[in-house]
Amino acid sequence: MSPLGYQKLTRRKMLATPAAAIGLASLSSAAPAGWSDADLVEPKVIADRLNAKGKAKPVLLHVGFGVLYRSKHIPGSLYAGPGNKPEGLENLKKVVAAYPKTQEIVIYCGCCPWVNCPNMKAAFAQLKQLGYTNVKAMMLETNFSKDWIQMGYPTENAPAGA
Repeated sequence: MSPLGYQKLTRRKMLATPAAAIGLASLSSAAPAGWSDADLVEPKVIADRLNAKGKAKPVLLHVGFGVLYRSKHIPGSLYAGPGNKPEGLENLKKVVAAYPKTQEIVIYCGCCPWVNCPNMKAAFAQLKQLGYTNVKAMMLETNFSKDWIQMGYPTENAPAGA
């Protein structure tokens, strides 16, 4: 199991279907195509860390669309802009500029199912290209509503005028 628990969750879901269970033996990683287990973190892990007293919190960056962030977002997270747009990637650079390259950063979007998200890969790649070495992507498999809000994890609204 990966240190963040991603592999266990994914394999458990995969074993729910016989066809997937047969294919599991040939997989070297449970992470979706284009990602490694080390790149990913489960929503529950982040929610638990937000509730833990005395533990360092990662910098949380919303790399999705502004309307989603203004509606509800993870408490303390910063809006970095959509990762699929040049202006979003430019804003992402500005948001992380004050942080050391070793800072733990967790990005999330949740606009749509993970496999269709236009924002995560570009934002993740941008942070790596900028030299950040401790970047994780929070995998919201369906969307932010189902995989975060409906799970009862904490949210807040953006301040008025944001």
